[in-house]
Amino acid sequence: MTLSNGTTTSPGPTAGAARTPGYAGTLAAACGAVFVAQVANALPVSLNGLFQEDLHTHGSQLTWITAAFMIAVVCFEFTFGVLGDLFGRRKLVVSGTALVAAGSTVAALAPTVQVLWIGAALNGLGAGAMFPGSLTAITAVTRGMRQRAHAVAVWSGFLSAGAAVSPLVGGMFSKIGSWRGSFWVLVGLAVVSMVLTLILATESKAPEGRRLDVPGQITFTVGLVLVLYGAVEGPESGWTTLPVILAFTFGAVFLAGFAVVELGAESPIFDLTLFRNRAFTVSSVAAVIGMIAFLGACFATSMWMGPVQHQDPIRVAIPFLLLQGPAFLLIPVISRLLHRVAASWLLTAGFALMAIGCLLFTRLDVTDPGLGAFVAPALLIGIGFALTVSSLTAVALNSVPLKLAGMASATTNMLRDLGFALGPVVVGAVALSNAGSAFAAHLPGANLPAGQLAAARGTAEAGGPIAVNSLPPGTPGSAAHGLALDALGSGYNTAYLVCGVAAVVAAALTAFGMIGLHTRRPDENEVSALLPPDHDGTPEPAPL
Repeated sequence: MTLSNGTTTSPGPTAGAARTPGYAGTLAAACGAVFVAQVANALPVSLNGLFQEDLHTHGSQLTWITAAFMIAVVCFEFTFGVLGDLFGRRKLVVSGTALVAAGSTVAALAPTVQVLWIGAALNGLGAGAMFPGSLTAITAVTRGMRQRAHAVAVWSGFLSAGAAVSPLVGGMFSKIGSWRGSFWVLVGLAVVSMVLTLILATESKAPEGRRLDVPGQITFTVGLVLVLYGAVEGPESGWTTLPVILAFTFGAVFLAGFAVVELGAESPIFDLTLFRNRAFTVSSVAAVIGMIAFLGACFATSMWMGPVQHQDPIRVAIPFLLLQGPAFLLIPVISRLLHRVAASWLLTAGFALMAIGCLLFTRLDVTDPGLGAFVAPALLIGIGFALTVSSLTAVALNSVPLKLAGMASATTNMLRDLGFALGPVVVGAVALSNAGSAFAAHLPGANLPAGQLAAARGTAEAGGPIAVNSLPPGTPGSAAHGLALDALGSGYNTAYLVCGVAAVVAAALTAFGMIGLHTRRPDENEVSALLPPDHDGTPEPAPL
């Protein structure tokens, strides 16, 4: 292992031996980095309402803020993992943190929502580097499976804590000044994290056998972006418009080309041969569908309380403590359960809880701003997510030969993040399409004065019901506010229903898709070392 001063050490093979030099500092720096990355990820959820008011956005534009971040993570986290192995994990984390600082600065100064997209994409690129870089940095300085398990569990705790705390931070600082202040706070956190990484972290590399897959990276990125563009823009532009049709067509072509490229690649970023294993295939499909349900429900909640109900950002943050907090608080419980209960059953139970929570959300009344109705559904979804997020990796590890466990874990993580990227897109498409149709159908019968009717119709054609819902009282078209609010409530209730159905499908896949399969069960140390959500874009290193 190469240290930051250029010397090389040879850690002994004995599990439980003394910690390697730089362990504490590297762990502290890695935890700080992943915390900042998750704050950047979750920050917009409590601010969507303020974005809409200040930047005068419509529905699909808000969707792109979240989607731009997750697309960048999904598209590049595998390649960033390779870059860290080739050139150094500490360098990768520092570069990622610098990107987050730059992206947050762009977001804080954004005069338009389009510039905010650029800031979100830069933040996503930074987080996509920090996730694999920080994890592989700490695994390189741990000695033995138990020490690695402890380090990864601590890292995972900070990952979950960042997601839970971020909306609250955004709400608090937006109350003091504006939503822009929240991004300046993120800039400060990123700079502190960068300095800590430079001072404390140990450099490490693993270049042997690692190569960049440029054709795979290009075809995957272009294909995914085009398909998601079509899905985001379809509800407002129209599913049969030429740009949307072309986006879906060329996106499908590029993704098919990606599959062909990966089958012949020497060092693929996405190992398709893993899908010959039925257990791995079932868990991977369930990961995508289940995470669509989870982040779709989170995004729907942020839109419901923000641009639809125009609630205070602090109040918007409260349900997210219940949605994200259990993944942090239940880490010790889930770790013990995974040693006693088959991971496939934990997956089924987790997805089932998420389904119940999503279906309870469909009973929300859009005219009721109270928080009480959010408590039980959000808590059920949060506990369900806590059960599933670690179990997905466990199933992936148990279903393949030991030599493929690292690649299986990395592939599962990428598919999980793909579900995260698709969640807001699916929710936006369903909610806005339904809301637009309902508003258009009921507007002629609303008995509005001719001028108000024409103004409301024009506003809806330009920005959808969400734009009508945000018109100030007394302005042309504002008389249709109640109609727009009801249409949006119906649209997002339908979106919650779709999330619930997705969770039911994921639960059914894991309950019935693995019947008759006998998966490999690693020993306790091996499982606990890799169970927490590891966002690793590289194969897991062998025990040191």
